[in-house]
Amino acid sequence: MPVQFQVVVFAFIAAFVLFQLYNVLGKRVGRQPQEDAKAVLPGPAPADTAKIPAIDPATLASIATLKARDPAFDPARFLDGARQAYETIVRGYAAGDRAALQPLLKPNVMASFEAGIAARETRGETEAVEFLFPPRADLEGAVAEGDRAVAKVRFLAELRSRVTKVSGEPADVESGEPVIEERRTAEHWTFERTLGAADPNWVLARVEPANA
Repeated sequence: MPVQFQVVVFAFIAAFVLFQLYNVLGKRVGRQPQEDAKAVLPGPAPADTAKIPAIDPATLASIATLKARDPAFDPARFLDGARQAYETIVRGYAAGDRAALQPLLKPNVMASFEAGIAARETRGETEAVEFLFPPRADLEGAVAEGDRAVAKVRFLAELRSRVTKVSGEPADVESGEPVIEERRTAEHWTFERTLGAADPNWVLARVEPANA
């Protein structure tokens, strides 16, 4: 066989072998490194992941009694709304915003808040409040009492308040500056709503100190 013809044959065989190798090695076979990397990347939490801390058995039992009367009661959704109400009420009280507070408070609580606002106005002071961190809210009980749903929430918050004089004079005479105070608060807030009422909103019925 002429040498030239042999070279052509070997070249054809080599090309055929390389083609077969590409078919095997050039394809993704099994799990690839990038797939393993994707597998360990943190993703969004599943939709049914609990949104609230673990609840003790006594609180769970009380929630069950309320759900027996109000099957639509959702502890996670309630706490979200309670936390928003807490921030709105704290800011509203500091600002003396009676219109914002009125629909969120029972008359006895509104009267107490009104007294505090009036006393601050008598002193000629204004106050602004900011939350240093999102407040923590823990559900400590939810029951049905007669025609009322009653839920107790423990709030922990860190606040910064700034008190100034309406007249423009310094609130702190010695330093000539506004009075700025950072404080931690721990309180139990009790919310109520009427079972079966068209209005699903809760109102604040009582405020009590709690252990930090």
